Amino acid sequence: MKNVGMTIGAMVVILSVANVALADTFGTGTNQFTIDFVDISGDTNPTVQQANEGHLDGYGIVNNDYRVGTYEITNDQWNKFRASYGRVTGSPSYAYNESASFWGTNVPTTNLSWYEGAQFVNWLNTSTDHQAAYKFTGTQGTGDYTFTPWESGDAGYDSSNPFRNSNAYYVLPTEDEWVKAAYWNGTGLQLYATKAGESQAQGNGTSGTGWNFYNNVYATDPEGPWDVGSGSEELNGTFDMMGNVWEWMESPWYRGDYLSGPHRVIRGGSYDRNVYDTRSFSQQGRDPGDITPFDNYPSMGFRVASVPEPATLLLLGLGGLMLRGRRAL
Repeated sequence: MKNVGMTIGAMVVILSVANVALADTFGTGTNQFTIDFVDISGDTNPTVQQANEGHLDGYGIVNNDYRVGTYEITNDQWNKFRASYGRVTGSPSYAYNESASFWGTNVPTTNLSWYEGAQFVNWLNTSTDHQAAYKFTGTQGTGDYTFTPWESGDAGYDSSNPFRNSNAYYVLPTEDEWVKAAYWNGTGLQLYATKAGESQAQGNGTSGTGWNFYNNVYATDPEGPWDVGSGSEELNGTFDMMGNVWEWMESPWYRGDYLSGPHRVIRGGSYDRNVYDTRSFSQQGRDPGDITPFDNYPSMGFRVASVPEPATLLLLGLGGLMLRGRRAL
């Protein structure tokens, strides 16, 4: 048993050392790209009372460790995905407008539906030998490729969230995951995602400080999203969770309404919205009926998250040790 214990301990050490890497790599050759992540700990959480303050309705409570993308997904990452994956299409056809609204390698990719973001995330998984997060039926690359929730007979089905396969590695963040990554400071949920001692101020895209939102004038000229990471680093190491572009959540608008609810949540505000839409309790800044998973808007993009693998959780239980984050690929 002594040798077994040493083996388990060695495995834990290897995983912990690997967590030093901040970026995961995808694709090959000229289509290779990386995604940077920051670790979000499950050790602390807002209380239900804290999470309900400011009309948050309990958002931000996530008990497991996970990672969230440091930046929004860019045109470069999206285009390299498309070159590797093939045509991004499906049903309904109007959900698949593959033209980004703004030029630039490192601006967030926009004008993408929730379904397109879901196919991007699925490819991140399947191209790295992981389980797809979202279920599509039909033939990929054709007009009959259709999203549907996971069902009770499917491996990885989770009745609390039938959108997401529980064995997936990469995902669109739930609203809880996104809110915690943006606003949780270890003792409370902040109104803004600013670091201690900083204020939510408009930037210009070149100074490396501030955020991209509308404040009587646009932050940039011409107006639009700036290159990701052009403003201030946020509370937990992310960039542009306040402004730049709205970001798709995995979650339905009506919490828990995964099967019949047609709407999705977007968070974070955008370059054409004022500072109030960047607050922790601003769920989307549009009427609930406006945002459906097949919508495409110039001011909407997404970032990805990564959740613990079952093998990592098993090691935690066996070793009685805490790992932070995920093993980099």
